Order: sequence, then C-alpha cells, then structure tokens
Amino acid sequence: MNDDERPDLILAAEYAVGLLEGEELLSFRARMAREPELEAEVAFWETRLAPLLDEVSGGRPDRTVWDRIAAEIGSGGCGGEVVRMRRQITFWQRAAAAASVAAVAAMALVLFQLSPATPPQTPRETPESEAPLVASIPIGDTPLRLGVTFLPDREEMLVSASGLTADGVHDHELWLVPAAGDPLSLGVVAPGEERRMPIDPALAELIGDGSRMVLTREPIGGKPPAAQAGPVVAEGSFSTT
Repeated sequence: MNDDERPDLILAAEYAVGLLEGEELLSFRARMAREPELEAEVAFWETRLAPLLDEVSGGRPDRTVWDRIAAEIGSGGCGGEVVRMRRQITFWQRAAAAASVAAVAAMALVLFQLSPATPPQTPRETPESEAPLVASIPIGDTPLRLGVTFLPDREEMLVSASGLTADGVHDHELWLVPAAGDPLSLGVVAPGEERRMPIDPALAELIGDGSRMVLTREPIGGKPPAAQAGPVVAEGSFSTT
C-alpha cells in the first residue's frame, strides 16, 4: 500500500512514530507544507503516540555481538541470509507498527463518529410538587429573621432560629394558617439553633406556595392543649425557590 492508497489519518500516525521512509517520507513532508489540515493530524498523533514511544527504553547489544555478525558477513558464507533476514525483520516490524497505528486510528474514528450522536445529558427537572418552599419571617421590628425551608419530598422543615434568644420563661411555636379552619401547629422552635422538624403527612399536604405561617410566644414546651394560642410575634409566607 503506497502513499496514495492509505488514508491520511494512517499516514499522519505513521509519520508521527517515524515509520515513513524514503520517497514516501519526502512526499508526505511536501504535502504537509501544502496542507495545514495534514499538519494538524500529525500534531494530533504526536500528542497521543509520542508518550508511548518514550516508555520504550533504549538498548545496545554488546560490542562482541556486532563483531561476530560483521565477521560472518565478511566471510561471505551467510551474507545473503543475513541481508534477507534483516529485510524480513524490517518488513514485520513495519507491518506490526502499521497494524498498531491502524488499530488506534480506527478506534479514534469510531469514537469521533459516536460522540456527536450521543445526546447530551440534562439534569432531571424537579416536579413542582417536590420543589422546596422557603420563608424568611421578620421578627418584630428587628433585623432578625426566622428562616424556614419546607422539603415536600421528605416531609420535613429546616428551621433556622438564630434570631431568637431564650429567656427561660417562654418558647416560640410555629403555626401554619390554612385557607380555612384554625391554625395548625408546626412545632416549637429552638431559639438560637438550626433544626430539622418532621411534618405529619396530612399537614404537609396543606403546605404550598403562598401558605401563611405565624410565630407565637408560648409557655415553655409550647401551647398547653386547652389554652389559647399566645400572642403573634412574627408572620410570613412560603414561596417557591
């Protein structure tokens, strides 16, 4: 197979590893000077194949080996066999190297052809019913706020009450205000802490975008069962993120 019969991709790979010789080498170099895309293919293979060549350490036979070979050739007894063997070795070395380069090139072509056909992966969209809801509730006339995040898929709330301080006499309780009916307790808030608060599934079904909440001041432990809810100290609404 000559220069005109082999694909440019294979020729570029052979040139990168030093397999081209003689007229074939001169012809390819002339083409590189005229065809920038060919030079780019050589650079591609040099980047990928040169490290493989660097891993092969050099070796030199002992001087006596070469002296013995030279003596045999000089005697004329096996010169023809040595030359013929040398040609056969060169042929098979080139054939093996060309096969390796061809295999690498074929793999590169397969990857190149498959890559554009692979659809890009897109992140799964979170259903609106599972999207987190957040609320930032101002506490009175202060710059402090109560941060609440409701996670529908987990049926729990994350409550950040770093703006509240314990007085040793009162607790604060968070309430959901449904569209109809009495407020429903979401639990006692721990002042100065961030906590996860599980929500009853039936109550979680009532929480949505725009749902109102109020924070009341209660006795330690929260509102007693038979008592009225304490005074409202803060209020806010959930919104989608």
